[in-house]
Amino acid sequence: MWPVYALFSALFAATTAILVKIGLEGINSNLAVAIRTAVVLVMAWAVVFITGAQGGLEGISRRNLLFLVLSGIATGLSWLFYFRALQLGPASKVIPIDKSSVVFGMMMAFIILREPLTLRAVIGGAFIAVGTFVLILGNR
Repeated sequence: MWPVYALFSALFAATTAILVKIGLEGINSNLAVAIRTAVVLVMAWAVVFITGAQGGLEGISRRNLLFLVLSGIATGLSWLFYFRALQLGPASKVIPIDKSSVVFGMMMAFIILREPLTLRAVIGGAFIAVGTFVLILGNR
């Protein structure tokens, strides 16, 4: 089932990029991030309460909380930089650079999470990296 969720994530991430590019017209990118974040916050808590998951709050350890907070900070920084890049540059170039996070994520999974480094992963990551450069350099 996880591949279906991952595909929906990719679809909505792509949709997000286009909607953000349109929505940024004439406004400060930091203000746009704040508005988007408020919407995401309300939506996320609504899903928690609709699914009855709020009872899990008691089981969150300090370690869980620390890493979730750090993840939130990383997400916030990512969004601030992403919105500014979309405001200043063409979406067709910003989006592939942003998606190079796949390669960074794979490298971090190998180094930090100690996931196995396979030849297939190295080749696939290399193709993604090369593809990113082809996309951003191809339409000068």
